[in-house]
Amino acid sequence: MREAVRLAERVAATDANVLLTGESGAGKDALALFIHEHSRRAGQSFIKIDCASLPGELLEAELFGYERGAFTGAAEARPGRLEAAHKGTLVLDEIAHLTWDAQAKLLRVIEQREFERLGGRRTVRVDARLIALTNVDLDDAVRRKAFREDLFYRLNVVHIKVPPLRERREDTSELAERFLKTYAAKHGRPAKHFAPQALSVLTAYDWPGNVRELANTIERAVIVADGEKVEEANLPENLRHASAARKSKPLRTLAELEADYIAETLEAVRGNKSEAARILGISRKNLYEKLARYKTEDKGRRSGADKKPETDL
Repeated sequence: MREAVRLAERVAATDANVLLTGESGAGKDALALFIHEHSRRAGQSFIKIDCASLPGELLEAELFGYERGAFTGAAEARPGRLEAAHKGTLVLDEIAHLTWDAQAKLLRVIEQREFERLGGRRTVRVDARLIALTNVDLDDAVRRKAFREDLFYRLNVVHIKVPPLRERREDTSELAERFLKTYAAKHGRPAKHFAPQALSVLTAYDWPGNVRELANTIERAVIVADGEKVEEANLPENLRHASAARKSKPLRTLAELEADYIAETLEAVRGNKSEAARILGISRKNLYEKLARYKTEDKGRRSGADKKPETDL
């Protein structure tokens, strides 16, 4: 995450378009705001549009604006989010959901800094920094012809991957403490710190919903806690059960883990030791040494692979 923030600091000083990718709730919104606040446009508008929450034509109307009579219900002209972001920053959340037509219009905005409102003829000039957010693999979307290749390269000037919370567990306790202070003040609750057991549960959990799930969990815990300390009992049942299940698992040595991994690899390749060595990234000789050391059984042969002679081909 520190690497992502350092890259965000460097790109913030420029007007380059930025593509932020990562799982839902990982913190892409916060990083987009960070880039805006550290840019020359910090004093200007910061506008966001969720491309996944609006149907195609309505999304175009929200993004580009429209003139009176452009469609049924358009009783008066209205500027879009692009115009509102003039001189500032426009965040396109879940950009993979843009329609093909909207992608073509956005490409023109990037290349020529101009567009027309829906139903309009007057060309509107705009100067807005674009930050695109997505949890979709856009490379794959381009291959499937679901996303324009030319637009992808225009948006992908600087690509920053936001890692999920489970890959940066050291951030969990700091974020939890910050959320505790925020929600205690918001709800007027006395909670000031976590009990050690509660913090242990929080840092051990995988957080599939990432930072957003953590924030919601801490808000709930702050509300239900009786005193100044958030106890383990104040955390949701699924977190406590996950922690208990993890503690119930016996600890294993590194040698035991390696032995099991070698056995599973051999099973997957049906006993072919040359192929297993290649997958494991070691020599065939080294594999035989490890097999002798761990006395690892060849699961592939026990599953019936011994009916055929091993081949190195």
